[in-house]
Amino acid sequence: MMTVSHSLDERAVAYERMADALSYLGDTWQEWPDLATAAKSVGLSPSHFQREFTRWAGISPKQYQSALAHAAAGDLLREGASVLDATLETGLSGPGRLHDLFIAHEGLSPGEAKAGGKGADLVLGRAPTPFGEGAWLISPRGLVALGFIDENPPERTGFEHQGRTEENAFADLAGRYPGASIRRDDAEAEQMARRVFEAGEPLPVALYGTPFRRQIWRALLDIPMGTVSTYGALAKASGNPKAARAVGAAVGANPISWFIPCHRALAADGRLHNYHWGVARKRAMLTLERACAA
Repeated sequence: MMTVSHSLDERAVAYERMADALSYLGDTWQEWPDLATAAKSVGLSPSHFQREFTRWAGISPKQYQSALAHAAAGDLLREGASVLDATLETGLSGPGRLHDLFIAHEGLSPGEAKAGGKGADLVLGRAPTPFGEGAWLISPRGLVALGFIDENPPERTGFEHQGRTEENAFADLAGRYPGASIRRDDAEAEQMARRVFEAGEPLPVALYGTPFRRQIWRALLDIPMGTVSTYGALAKASGNPKAARAVGAAVGANPISWFIPCHRALAADGRLHNYHWGVARKRAMLTLERACAA
């Protein structure tokens, strides 16, 4: 069976701790906790935490804190604060991005897209991602769906966790395409994971769904990394300003998590809620993106 390199496997295993670390640093960055204190918050030694965080995020814990400070300073300046008031020592020399991938246009005819996968031959497999173990659904045209597996999710104070076992995650994805023929092949899923997360190759996608939903999914790609939008703004951008509720449903039905960034869409009140794969994962995605985009 083909396996991905240790770096991606390690990032998948580290996701739970790193989500907690991102939350802790996001809450305490103004106090600038030192490495030992931050490491203690997730039960690791300082050296282990430094290595694991940097390997997972592409930037060190200190760079992450500095990026949060840099972003906050930018917000203050945009709100009219003086440079003196907003100046913070960032120490950031160019953080690495978790990903910088090109999403190819889906290679489906309008009829195929509207058919919802009826008659399609799909592969379902398990392979690691930087946000934990992934459930990958693949067609010969490209990635059809990506979800996440959380076996035995830990108790985590302050998090809404919507963990799904492998069985439940697979059933979730397969249930969206009841007319398709689906077989399991972890090796093919792992091959795709390695290509897109490690080699940075273009990711072809096959978006099955109504024209309206596919329009909204494509609009999500226009939200810049490190920023967020609202369902109302997406509705206006799609030419349907009164369709915020329908847009919310379309965003919630997005099949390809992370790559089609539905995590960047928020309700009008700005709360992080109703993310299909867990609010903790959405928070990790957003905080990391903002830091890496700074």
